[in-house]
Amino acid sequence: MIEIFTDGASRGNPGPGGYGTILRYKQHIKELTAGYRLTTNNRMELLAVIVGLEAIKTSNIPVTIFSDSKYVVDAVEKKWVYGWQKKGFAGKANADLWMRFLRIYPKHQVKFVWIKGHAGHPENERCDVLAVQSALSPNLLIDHGYEASANLKP
Repeated sequence: MIEIFTDGASRGNPGPGGYGTILRYKQHIKELTAGYRLTTNNRMELLAVIVGLEAIKTSNIPVTIFSDSKYVVDAVEKKWVYGWQKKGFAGKANADLWMRFLRIYPKHQVKFVWIKGHAGHPENERCDVLAVQSALSPNLLIDHGYEASANLKP
């Protein structure tokens, strides 16, 4: 089984943000992180999951995703995202990321586990550190999906 641990952060909402993702397969561990100049916490929480799934190079291995985001976990586990998809994501935030998620999600056998954030879970705490460090880094990327939807110019 592959385990993915995720967290997102933003310094202001919107504001500079980042995500942290840890993939663990047997004894192998990989950390992924990036920061963006203007984004939201929910976008970073969702992007952390997407990046983790996209990093998996094989299929047919069960994947468990540990996230402290009720937004992400509930949208998938309660199947809200499929209702949003049927309506073309009309009026829904983060449609670009949800569409990206729905392209990668069916390729894996995914189970979500919600964990309480900032409660001492070692991998969640590490993901938080990665996300915050990336949000504070001097070389921030542009979250084109957010800035385009907010009618901002890069």
